[in-house]
Parts: sequence; structure tokens; C-alpha cells
Amino acid sequence: MKKLIKLLMVFALLPSLTACANQSQAASTTDSKVEVVKNYSYQKKTKKLVTKNKKLKKSITKLQQEIADDQKFIDEHNNKPVQNSANTKLADMNYNGTQEIIVNNNQPNFSQTDLNTNNGAWQKYGDLDNLNRVTSANALLNVSLMPSAKREALHWNPTGWHNKRISGGWLYNRSHLIGYQLTGQNNNPKNLMTGTRSLNSPEMLAHEMDIAYYLKKSSSHYIRYRVTPVFRGNELLPRGVQMEAQSIGDNSVRFNVYIFNVQSGVTLNYADGTSQIG
Repeated sequence: MKKLIKLLMVFALLPSLTACANQSQAASTTDSKVEVVKNYSYQKKTKKLVTKNKKLKKSITKLQQEIADDQKFIDEHNNKPVQNSANTKLADMNYNGTQEIIVNNNQPNFSQTDLNTNNGAWQKYGDLDNLNRVTSANALLNVSLMPSAKREALHWNPTGWHNKRISGGWLYNRSHLIGYQLTGQNNNPKNLMTGTRSLNSPEMLAHEMDIAYYLKKSSSHYIRYRVTPVFRGNELLPRGVQMEAQSIGDNSVRFNVYIFNVQSGVTLNYADGTSQIG
């Protein structure tokens, strides 16, 4: 009888023991989860910041180099020697360390007739000479002449075109007398000359950007513009290029400069356009 009573008591206690065991197991599981789950968000954020900082450092380095290059250009062009084109033939001039010089006290040689806007914007390109060399380009520029389409690749090879790889890129560019962004003229043989990389950019490009900025400010803005390649004798590679510009009605854009067709570290043979490094 006593044994029967003990068994009955055990059976009565079983549900309670099972519940306790389950609660203990659940608590244990909960405790286990609390121990396993950790917060790694700060580590992820740190990795992102490290990656971001690397990119920022590269950007800063690139910007610092651009600033240095721009400052070098500014320093070189703040003290340009003045050369009177009436007294010296540009073709006879030799490069003396300054790639761009001022001509005729920076006054373009345009007459009042040249500055007339009655016929609106226009552009005109001189015929190639008997040696197939480019001659001159004239225009009365206005925003209406500026292209909206992306420029296509150039394929015309002007006289003196013997291109080669040098440190930092190609030696020569197919240089537009009047830049594509101003008139949309591209593979026009009458508008292309063989120019060194430094002649094309930053030298010519700097003036073209000034012109483009002025034209875009108002549809009523006009600029009389003339670009003349300068050859010596029967040479096929230009010695340089003369650029003249005058904004109509004001002097916002006004210059007369000569840019030598040279490249640092390269000796050019102007007779045919071949070259030697050094």
C-alpha cells in the first residue's frame, strides 16, 4: 500500500518536473543566445570609413596635382614677354623657354569692318596651300555655332604628322585651328594642323575655354576670332600658331598671342615632323 502511494505521488509530480525542465532548457537556450549574439556594427562602420578615407586620399592627391599644374600655368603666363609683330616676323622667332608670348601689346589686328555683326555668326577656312598645309581660320563666333553633338574621332592626318608615344601620352594632337566646341568643325582638313600636346592643351585650350564661357553667357555675345598657323619656309610642321580674339561691344575677351609648337623633352624636326626624345 505504501509503495502504491509513492508511485501515485511520483506520477502526480511528473508534470511539474517536466515543466521545470522545459523552463530550465528555455532559459539555458535564451542565455546561450544572449552570449552568442554580439554587436559588430562598429566594425562594419570602421571598414566603410577606412575604404572611404582611401578614396578621399586619392582624390586629394589628384586635386593637389591639378592645383600645382594650374598654378604652374598661371605663374608662366603672368609674365609673358611682349613682342611686337610689326617688327618681328613670327616665323623667324625661336623658342626661348616661354611657350606663349603676347603679340602687338595683346591687341588683335581687326578692322572695324572685321567686327561687323550685320550678317550674324559665320566661319571661314582658308584653302590648303601647294604643300597641302593648313592656312588660316576666321570666324564671327556666337553660341548659335556651338555644337550639341559629341565630337567624333579624328582621322585626317595634317602635314608633319609623325606621331609617337612619349612620357605622359602622345607627342602630337590633330589640333583644331578653331576648337570643335566653338563651331562644330571636326574632320575638316582646312581646320587641322599637327600640334604638340602642350600647344593643344593647356595653351590653346585655355583661350578657347575663355571664349566659350563668354559666348554661353548670352546669345547676343559675339567674338571675332582668327587663328593662323605659322610655318617657316617649306617646313611641314608649324613653328607655332597665332590666336587673335575680340569680343564685340566690350573687351571681355581680347588677346593677340603666339604659341610655339614645342614639347618639353622632345626635339622636333620641323621640316617633316619627325622627332627625337631629348
